[in-house]
Amino acid sequence: MFDGILRNVHKKTPLVHCITNYVTVNDVANALIACGSSPIMADDESDAVDITAICDALVINIGTLNERTIKAMLKTGRKANELSHPVVLDPVGAGASKLRTDTTLKLLDEVKLSVIRGNVSEVKTVYKGSGTTKGVDADIKDAIREKNLDEAITLSRGLSAQTGAVIVITGAIDLVSDSNKTYIIYNGHEMMSKVSGTGCMLTAIIAAYCAANPGNHLDAAAAAVCVMGISGEIAYEKLIKNQAGPSSYRTYLIDAINKIDEEVLKGGMKIEIR
Repeated sequence: MFDGILRNVHKKTPLVHCITNYVTVNDVANALIACGSSPIMADDESDAVDITAICDALVINIGTLNERTIKAMLKTGRKANELSHPVVLDPVGAGASKLRTDTTLKLLDEVKLSVIRGNVSEVKTVYKGSGTTKGVDADIKDAIREKNLDEAITLSRGLSAQTGAVIVITGAIDLVSDSNKTYIIYNGHEMMSKVSGTGCMLTAIIAAYCAANPGNHLDAAAAAVCVMGISGEIAYEKLIKNQAGPSSYRTYLIDAINKIDEEVLKGGMKIEIR
């Protein structure tokens, strides 16, 4: 499973344009470098379209929206579509404000998305056009557990059928779906939720994996989710060993992303297919 996906990333070193939020932008850049890709960030509309044209993939992250960056997101999204580059949307906090929700829906309407990656509350908002979140975190009542897993799978497949995108829902249990097939991934550690930016990093890594594996965005996204989850587990082991805290954990996480190869991926992934 996932044969060649990581090798393709290191072989192609895809350049990923990220219009992302300023809270986590440095960690996103470092995570892309760690996974074998290369980052570039440009969010002014007079610059961003030209940058997208020289890149292999585009990440649109709405975590710190403003009117200027919204214009750049729409223009670069359309440019990436013209070039058949993968576009990955992270609808951070969709449902928390009218601007975030309206911008997400406008992006869905005007840009063909390859992957949508969010927590379950954000994904519900994308699917229904409205919703609730706890800031940028999932509403606790939405959390994916074994008892509501089938409902979450139905949600992810329905949104995939509606948008044509691969849907990635992350949380204690992660789902990666197209309209017919779902990967259920049990990797990761709860410590990942104690560090700002792990979701943003994953979104960018998914874009890099999709750019390097253009024929199989579903498997590319699932492999990226597994890599991130395994990295979270490895980082936690090092955290305990060194009696360290969340700042060190972030560093250990990026280190682990850099060290994972296909052997570690195959030996560590906890995955079910439906």
